[in-house]
Amino acid sequence: QVQLVESGGGLVQPGGSLRLSCAASGIIVNTYSMAWYRQAPGKQRELVARITPGGVTNSIESVKGRFTISRDNAKNTVYLQMNSLKPEDTAVYYCNKQWEPVWSWGQGAQVTVSS
Repeated sequence: QVQLVESGGGLVQPGGSLRLSCAASGIIVNTYSMAWYRQAPGKQRELVARITPGGVTNSIESVKGRFTISRDNAKNTVYLQMNSLKPEDTAVYYCNKQWEPVWSWGQGAQVTVSS
């Protein structure tokens, strides 16, 4: 059974940083294209960044240069380093694989950017 546990969210001022972690069990993260998604209030969930088994990373235009996805194979964990945070980054952040069918969603990590 696949379990994804997100952590590291919180309240941060604009311009601040956070690092989210996604600890996986039941899978080996470096055998899948893994992704971070986010869902803001009243909006659909969107993919923010992904990392392929080969380590290639991509992110959406609005976070390019600010967010970095990475993974630690030994810890079977995927990370999202978020710098220069903006209020519009406020959302619940989730990790999952990039392609359908995705696994059951974890509880997510709430990120709130506000002064």
